[in-house]
Amino acid sequence: MNQIVLENNDFLRQFEVMVDDTMARIEYAEQERKIFLTKLIVPENIDSAEFKDEFIKVVLEYVAERNLKVVPTSPEIAGFLRKNKSYKELLPVGIKL
Repeated sequence: MNQIVLENNDFLRQFEVMVDDTMARIEYAEQERKIFLTKLIVPENIDSAEFKDEFIKVVLEYVAERNLKVVPTSPEIAGFLRKNKSYKELLPVGIKL
């Protein structure tokens, strides 16, 4: 898989990735050192579990570098965190998946 180049669009509050002239994105809201990942949108032509997992990993690494906590309100992102316990330190105290 090609290297994912992540863009943080502060104005639209979404993380964006361009693949084959189409955009995949994760919408978010930020509040008090927490980032709520609210929606994962992947166009049909690049919709694969492998791509989604890579995209979510890149976003979580971006969030970790900024010392933010993640609140996954999107079912796909919550499911990813459930399967990948190595990211559980990004969850705020009291959030269990």
